[in-house]
Parts: sequence; C-alpha cells; structure tokens
Amino acid sequence: MSESAQAFTESEQALRPAPTNSIAERTAFGILIAISMSHLLNDLMQSVISAIYPILKIEFSLDFSQIGIIQLVFQLTASILQPIVGLYTDKRPLPFSLPIGMGFTLVGLLLMASASSYAVLLVSVALIGMGSSIFHPESSRVARMASGGRHGLAQSLFQVGGNFGSAIGPLLAAFIVLPRGQGAVAWFALVALAGMILLSRVGFWYRDHHRTHGARKKVVSNVKSLPRSVVTRSILILAALIFSKFFYMAALTSYYTFYLIDTFGVSVQSSQIYLFVFLGAVAVGTIAGGPIGDRFGRKFVIWFSILGVLPFTLLLPHANLFWTVALSIIIGLVLSSAFSAIIVYAQELIPGKVGLVSGLFFGFAFGMGGIGAAALGELADRTSITFVFQLCAFLPLIGLLTAFLPNVGEPHRR
Repeated sequence: MSESAQAFTESEQALRPAPTNSIAERTAFGILIAISMSHLLNDLMQSVISAIYPILKIEFSLDFSQIGIIQLVFQLTASILQPIVGLYTDKRPLPFSLPIGMGFTLVGLLLMASASSYAVLLVSVALIGMGSSIFHPESSRVARMASGGRHGLAQSLFQVGGNFGSAIGPLLAAFIVLPRGQGAVAWFALVALAGMILLSRVGFWYRDHHRTHGARKKVVSNVKSLPRSVVTRSILILAALIFSKFFYMAALTSYYTFYLIDTFGVSVQSSQIYLFVFLGAVAVGTIAGGPIGDRFGRKFVIWFSILGVLPFTLLLPHANLFWTVALSIIIGLVLSSAFSAIIVYAQELIPGKVGLVSGLFFGFAFGMGGIGAAALGELADRTSITFVFQLCAFLPLIGLLTAFLPNVGEPHRR
C-alpha cells in the first residue's frame, strides 16, 4: 500500500465513531442495581419517620403542630439542601460523599432511637434529611454515568428502588418499631450500615470512572445550545409539571385508603391491599418510563404521562369500587413514568449540571409531595375526601404546557 493511501486509511479510521460496545458506552448494570438498592434503603429509612409519628406523639406528648414541625424540618433539610449539594459536586466531584451521606442517616436514626427531648428529635430528623440531600443528587449523577447512553433506563432503575423503599418502610416499622417502641428505631441503623458498605463500592467505581472519563473534554457536543430565555421557560414548565404530578400522587398515596373506606365502606385491611396494588403499578410505570423515553424521546413520555392520564383521573371519582381500583392501576402506571423523563430532559436541557439539576428537581418533587399532602388534608377537613379527588382530577391539564417545551436530545432506537 502506498504511503498516501495508508495515510488516507488511517485518517478515515480516526474519523469513524467509537464502537458502541466500548467500556465507556456500556451500561454498567451492576452499578445501576447497586445504586437502585441504595435508593431503596435510603427511602425505606425516610419512610420510617412518618410511620412512627403515633409513637412519638404518645411518648413525647406532642400535638399535631409539633408533629408538623418535625416533618417540616425533615423536608427542609432533605429538599432545600439538594440543589446546593448538586451545585457543589458539579464543580468538585466527591465520589465518597455517598457513604458519608448514609452515615448522616445512621447517626440520625441512632439519635432518634435514644432521643429524650423534642429538640433532640428535631436534630435527628435534620441529620436524616441531610443524608438524603447528599444521596439523591450524587446517586442520580452515578446513574447517568453508568447509563452507557441509556439515560432514561438508568433513571428508571434508580427511581424504582426508592418507590419500593417507600412502600416497604411503613410495613417494617409496623412489625419492628410499633410493637417495641421508640428504641427499636436503632435496628434500622443496620440498614444504614448496609447502605454505607454498598455505596462505598459505588464510590470506588465513581472515582475510577471519573479519573478515566470525567476529565476528558468532548471535542464535539451533540447538545444544541439554547437561549437562556428558552431554558428558563422550560425549567418553569417542568416545575409546573412536577407540581401537577406530585400533588395528584400525594392525593392517592396519602388519602386513597380514606377515600375507599368513606366511599365504598371497605375495611382498613382491604384499603391497605388496594394501596399496595396502586404502589406496585407506580413501580412498574417508573421502570417503563425510562426505556420508552430512550426510544421515543423524553417529550413524548411527558406528553403521554401527564396529559394522557387525564381521562382516567376524571373518571375515577365517579366509578364503582372495581373500576376505581382498575383506574388507580392505570393512573399509577401512566403517571409514574413521567419523572424519570423529566429528570433526563432537564439534564439534557442544562448539560454539565447533572448534580444541580438532579438536586433541584428531586428536592422540588419531595417538597411538593409534602406540601401537597398537608394542603389536601386541610382541604379534606374543610370539604370532603371525595371533593379532593374531584378537584385533583383536573391537575393533569397542566400537561398542556408540554407543547411549549423545545425538542432536546435524540431518541435512541436500539
């Protein structure tokens, strides 16, 4: 081969895209499973807090306002701090911040188990909230790093762990803490310790991956730069969509059992079974939303999830028991698919700010869920549970705002 022909061949090979099965592009399912399991453990321990409120109320002679302050302290530390943590780690990645964050949760649980005053209780829930605020933005970053380009799938796997943890936590609290009292909370410190061990392994992978790929600058970016006004408008629209989703989800997760009991006269045990059926549908929808977004685009999933659930939410307050349960399953499947798509869409909208975006949206979603539960409870006291469901049925109309979102990212038809 002549020298010129050889040079042409080498240059042609240099311009070819890297094989999709290279180490950098593979989906690290082991890490995704580990981060999903860690999310399960983290949210399991969070859900224990609200599950033991009846015990705390009796042992410390608390009124409902003091219970509300406990929840407020937890929400503030677990939501407001998240974007701050994300912004900091965007500039200075901290691979081992994940086990350290779980360590805050461990200390908080031990402090809660031994608390002898209301002030110590507030400190303990603040520590648990701080652990959560460190965990969510950094673990979301790890999920994206391990995705191999399948960002929606990675976010779905990560989030479904949290869904299962939130569902399992109250059950474990009922069997472990309620019969034994406040001190039994210390047993959940073992869960936090297991989380620290698991996240330490993830931290080593995070460190090695960042050394290998994190400092490498991309010569060509496939992300289209958008005007600041478009980005700002899009973030506000996404926030409105999260408000719609999590306010409606707060109505179902917090008051679905009361609605079934008041409307159809079912037993408390049966209402709990129906609630777990709904939560199972939420978990399945969470898993499905990410891969669908990878294949057809995030905007399509947001359209389908938020606005597409409207006919079912409008029908639910007027259905009999069978169709109420059936509609709740459909609503859980469809509506839960939105969040992973929203997170990945926002990460693509503001490239290079994975921690900030994840912390901002996880924190906002967490806050909306808590505020929604409190606001809807107050509304139910003033009106009725049925009126709450009739009013919330119109929340998915906010999904019409999706029309004003720009097309960001390209679907991967694999």
